[in-house]
Amino acid sequence: MYSFLRPFLFKIDPEKAHNFALSGLNSAYKLGLLPKVSHQTCPVNLMGLDLPNPVGLAAGMDKNAEYIDALAALGFGFIEVGTVTPRPQHGNPQPRLFRIPEHQAVINRMGFNNHGIDAVVKNIRNSRYSGVLGINIGKNADTPIEKAVEDYLICLEKAYAYAAYITVNISSPNTKNLRALQGSDELSALLYALKNKQARLAAIHRRYVPLAVKIAPDLDEAQIADIAHVALQTEMDGIVATNTTIDKAALGNHTLAGEQGGLSGLPVREKSNRVLKLLVEHLEGKLPVIGVGGIMSGEDAVEKMQLGAAAVQVYSGMIYTGPQLVKECIRACCAAKG
Repeated sequence: MYSFLRPFLFKIDPEKAHNFALSGLNSAYKLGLLPKVSHQTCPVNLMGLDLPNPVGLAAGMDKNAEYIDALAALGFGFIEVGTVTPRPQHGNPQPRLFRIPEHQAVINRMGFNNHGIDAVVKNIRNSRYSGVLGINIGKNADTPIEKAVEDYLICLEKAYAYAAYITVNISSPNTKNLRALQGSDELSALLYALKNKQARLAAIHRRYVPLAVKIAPDLDEAQIADIAHVALQTEMDGIVATNTTIDKAALGNHTLAGEQGGLSGLPVREKSNRVLKLLVEHLEGKLPVIGVGGIMSGEDAVEKMQLGAAAVQVYSGMIYTGPQLVKECIRACCAAKG
């Protein structure tokens, strides 16, 4: 079905196409028209959570947790919604999403557009999904960077009861100064505050919800080593590697190469894999890593697992390949696990 719809979707504005595709998927799900997914299982344990398979949906696809049930029907082993902020915000001005088919790439500068944590929680409560659900949290654009911790703490407290795990997004290039939180001192202060809050919430809810941190692909080895050290020191539960890249060199002289925003899809694969490999080496098996970035095929997913990822996530690849990418990745990862 997607191969039939893709030419139409690629003729309209990318953001409208995104919303149209998700609405269509949701309608098909509610009408019982989605093909039955053969849930080939190769269970894995991620941050203490049991997944039916290691292929998840990355944050960004379903920012407001409006399509969880329909997306789950595609066979994902886990789903991550968001990024969500304490208060609703419109994000950056449109246009803010660009397809580059020649490079199987996407540029986005969405800017954490979302309906706010309260709306996301309401949508989660109304869903039927009983699988592993991650909630990706961030700060509002108008919150000063020196007060960013407060935004993350608000989201953590409100999301805690409804998440299987929570991801702290400090690596989007589309919120001013956000990536500064990846610095060793800033990261340490943020993660210690979140871990202290996590301990209090675990006691209140009598349930431990793991915390992961999502990092950028534009880091040198010293920065990667610092992040690994801080993550271990603060006793984080996992790391997501990686977000989109600000490096557009792979696009050459393409007319869209000058657009601001994060680049995802095929061009980020090697950069993401480099960070994944180095991160796994520095962590020495003490923390699991979720590999994301540039997965366009089952082979790409397997490569991340071979580099040491405990699980993987897809997003941009689905824009070019369609939902069948999920099944392809599950099949390839399960085969590789033997």
